Order: sequence, then structure tokens, then C-alpha cells
Amino acid sequence: NLLDDQTDVQQNGKHVPAHIRGEVSLENVWFAYNEEQYILKGINLHIKEGETVALVGATGAGKSSIINLLNRFYEINKGEIKIDGRDVREYELGHLRKNIGVVLQDVFLFSDTIYKNISLGSEEVTEEMVWHAADLVGARKFIERLPGKLNYNVMERGSTLSVGQRQLISFIRAMVYDPRILVLDEATSSVDSETEEMIQQATDKMMKGRTAIVIAHRLSTIQNADKIVVLDKGEIKEVGKHDELIQRDGYYAQLHKMQYKEFA
Repeated sequence: NLLDDQTDVQQNGKHVPAHIRGEVSLENVWFAYNEEQYILKGINLHIKEGETVALVGATGAGKSSIINLLNRFYEINKGEIKIDGRDVREYELGHLRKNIGVVLQDVFLFSDTIYKNISLGSEEVTEEMVWHAADLVGARKFIERLPGKLNYNVMERGSTLSVGQRQLISFIRAMVYDPRILVLDEATSSVDSETEEMIQQATDKMMKGRTAIVIAHRLSTIQNADKIVVLDKGEIKEVGKHDELIQRDGYYAQLHKMQYKEFA
């Protein structure tokens, strides 16, 4: 079961709350993959329950590292990361990860059924849970049209499915435990406008009523975020809503101008 993968941490937590609200805070977080170079430097960030927060910045700014640390794929060097006011190290690891749904840019699919690609070998995940998650993201119709439905065999890397269908399967996978916190690493690959609209609708449904952390690559998709956090070389440069940051004419406004020119 991939959720039980130990990765780089010791499973020392015992806290298994019946309900996680989804408040997240990073308090003076320092992190380095090796001791010479800190990837995150003194990060302070508070995300309220149900808020949508976008992380913005160049490659290497530290966006993905924040996600890896929240899931405890690595341990921080200094500081604390808390969920609902408790250090993430106090939570039982499997329980913590079930409550954080992660959608990565590259959709990893292997040659097996849709059901197996969603359950990832966990016997806890029933077909009923999969259908419920499919309803949450609006994917039931497309699965019901496939021969064998959940037993439809996906070829290696999902080659028999469209880009949009592969993305929907990754959304179902993230939602199957009905997590309170959703982490979304936006896909950078270009898709046609119809697929983009389908993905956006599914994303909106998933984020409703949850704490959402979005790693944003295209600034046009995050203009309605409650908070935009601009990272540069491991430090927070700016925090605010889209309009505030544009008016401030700082780092975010420059990024926005550059992207606008690129797509104009």
C-alpha cells in the first residue's frame, strides 16, 4: 500500500483524530535536502480551514518542498508544521496522509484496472468509495461508458485514455478518502479548451469545503484564491489576493506581466 510507504521519516505519531478540520500552519520552517543548502528559509504561513491558497514562484522556489513536508515525506530541519494546531509528527502517518489528498502534475497510471489504479493496493478502498469520489469530481459518466467500467484495463501510463480522463482518475485517487486538505500541483501541459474546462469544473468541485493548496504554474487559474503566497529562493516575498499584489507592483506583478506577454 503506497500510503504506508515509510519514505524518509520515522513513524512516531499516535494521534488519530476522528475528524480533521484542515487548518494548516508553518512556523519558522527551515528545510534542506542536504545540509549545505536550505530550500526553505524561515517560512511562516497560516492557512485557515476551508481556505484556498496558491503557491507561486520560479522552479526551485520551494513550492514542492512545502507539499513534501506537509505529507511528511521528509522531516524539517527547524520549526514546526501543524495541522489543527498539532505538530504533524504527532499524527499517525497513514492517517495523516489519508487526510491530505494529493494531485500531482504527472499522472502516474500503471497497467491494471481503473479500480486498482485508484485503490493503489489498499484493501480499505471499496468500489462504493471509488464511485462516491467519482461523483465528487464529476467523473462517473466517463467511467460508466467504458467497457467493464471500474474493471476497464488501463494500459501503461494510461495510453488508452485521453489527457482529461487520466487527470480525472488522479482526482478520484486523491478524493477516495474524502480528505479535508487538498494539494493540487497544476498540470503544465497544454490541453484543448474543452478538456481544460472539464478539469477546471472538477477542480472547483474538489476544492469546495476543503482547505486547498495549489501549486500554480499559470497565474490565470488562481485569481480567485483567498491568498497567494509568492516564494523566491526558499523565502516568502509577498502574500495577498491577486488584485492587492498587482497593485503592489512587486514580484507577483512582474511574474503576471511576463506570463501575460507569453500568452498574448
